[in-house]
Amino acid sequence: MKQGQKSFDMFSLVVGALAAVAVAIVVLAIAVPDLSLRMFAADTEDHRVAVEDRIRPLSQVYLPGEEHGAPEPVIASAEPVVPVATLLTGPQVYNEACIACHGSGIGGAPMISDAAAWAPRIAQGISVLRERAIAGFQGSTGFMPPKGARVDLSDQEINDAVDYMVAEARK
Repeated sequence: MKQGQKSFDMFSLVVGALAAVAVAIVVLAIAVPDLSLRMFAADTEDHRVAVEDRIRPLSQVYLPGEEHGAPEPVIASAEPVVPVATLLTGPQVYNEACIACHGSGIGGAPMISDAAAWAPRIAQGISVLRERAIAGFQGSTGFMPPKGARVDLSDQEINDAVDYMVAEARK
């Protein structure tokens, strides 16, 4: 056989094989109609709605002159938070408020460690000390603002702080 004949035979064989594959594909396509549609399509209304929701545009474009009302905003209201009321102890009130003056003697305030300065005050009675701590007091040695300038503190918290300072001054 000649070289040209071999090439032609090989070419004819490849073309014939490709034609057979093409015919097989056409036969399968005709024999199994709508196979892909039956495998992947769901016949439920929920599926259709879900697909429409997924392919819905994210926004819309309105041309000048077109008026479209925006949907009413939804305002969620939260339950109001009720604060928990906890009273501070005497030492806590002293360390948060009273120490500013009574820790260093500012404005004539008797220092908590100065028993001599506290003695005449304690002699007047604990009720007088409590009353002056709550209402404020202008004395000859200085000024005590009402509730030590912490009007957010309750009367009981101020009384506990006075009791604490008196106890510490007596040590």
